[in-house]
Amino acid sequence: MIDMLLDTGPFVAFLDRSERNHERCLEFMKEFKGRLFTTEAVLTEVMYLLGPAFANQKPALDFIMLGGAELIPLSPQLLKRSAALMAKYADSPMDFADATLVALAEERGISGIVTLDRKDFSVYRIATRKNFTIHPETV
Repeated sequence: MIDMLLDTGPFVAFLDRSERNHERCLEFMKEFKGRLFTTEAVLTEVMYLLGPAFANQKPALDFIMLGGAELIPLSPQLLKRSAALMAKYADSPMDFADATLVALAEERGISGIVTLDRKDFSVYRIATRKNFTIHPETV
């Protein structure tokens, strides 16, 4: 079974039919056979981007609660590593949600990520200096 991280962009696009990448992300999710992991920081961004109405946000919560992705809480170690990563990539700059995903990748040994942010995740490295494998593929 493949383990991957789930970033904000495809999470939103998967749920929001008006997003330009909706079909692409929907197809990826239908075909993906594995486990997805995400962080509270990503879920917070998703909720914000889906809009202030709870009716818009509820599908994101349902997705998590129904097991679509495992929500990993930030331990003190993950928080400390996230801060170190943000300092390391300060020139980029790396946002908090991205930092939590990279820290989680290191902790869990996961190098696959579902993201629309190819630019940043092509630059970020896991502690082993390994590149991320980015999904969905470009069209």
